[in-house]
Amino acid sequence: MASINMSYLDPTTLMLIGIPGLQDVQFWIGFSFFAICLVALLGNTILLIIIPTEHSLHQPMYVFLAVLAATDIGLCVAIAPKMLAIFWFGSCSIAFDACLAQLFFIHALQGMESGILLAMAFDRYVAICDPLRHTSILTPSILVTMVLVVAIRAMVLVGILPILIKRLHLFHSVVIAHSYCEHMAVVKLAAEDIRVNKTCGLLVGFTILGFDMIFIFTSYILIFQAVFHLHQKEARLKAFNTCTAHIFVFLEFYILAFFSFFSHRFGHVAPSTHILLSTIYLLVPPALNPIVYGVKNKVIRKRVAQIFLLNRHSQQ
Repeated sequence: MASINMSYLDPTTLMLIGIPGLQDVQFWIGFSFFAICLVALLGNTILLIIIPTEHSLHQPMYVFLAVLAATDIGLCVAIAPKMLAIFWFGSCSIAFDACLAQLFFIHALQGMESGILLAMAFDRYVAICDPLRHTSILTPSILVTMVLVVAIRAMVLVGILPILIKRLHLFHSVVIAHSYCEHMAVVKLAAEDIRVNKTCGLLVGFTILGFDMIFIFTSYILIFQAVFHLHQKEARLKAFNTCTAHIFVFLEFYILAFFSFFSHRFGHVAPSTHILLSTIYLLVPPALNPIVYGVKNKVIRKRVAQIFLLNRHSQQ
């Protein structure tokens, strides 16, 4: 027994097995995730090209959308290479510190995405409830400050998690039943008291996701109150139309986030189902976000059409 304990004392390498119970078919599942990643990378890269170069999009909502696009690209880069290597090439081993680094980047980028959605909700609140002061409130310096606060908050709070894992030395296993390094999946490997890790994980989750969701809900309650007080039906519809893309992105992000968060801690969901849904939660929103905003915005649609038409003419 002592030799087993010694063999997992301060392990330098961990093993990611992919999707438990679906190892025989995860090679083919990898193609669907690869396609989702390609759509996400292409769509968000196009947004990052269009928004800085199109003067009419130099507005707070689209500045935040550009930051969201960069965050989504970061999520895909943090998850996809190792996950696809597991699915397609059986490359399951990962250095312990590399696993913690992946854990940090995935959860920090999730936290940043949540914070940017909150900033976008605040932008919609000011634009609809106090339109005359919109440009004076959301100045370029304020926008930069908001983005920095969102990034620093996510990095500092999430940075606590790998530090707390590093204090654990004894592990009963080095096999992670997951396709990427997720906080609780790594913590559950420890053969020591992990109550501090679990508590801190919950606090970080609620401090970021819970706080942001409450304030986004509050902002939209105030927005709807302001919209319903508008006398003209066309004005009400126009105000609602400016919010629909953000509402859709907000709902898809938080519904999937909380399902993944709670099912891993308190639920009795099959491991394969949980891992598939948690991977979908991380990869599908980055693919959908540019599509949702591209469909809703005429300028983005026009510029995307121009990009593809130019490519077609250059090939001919």
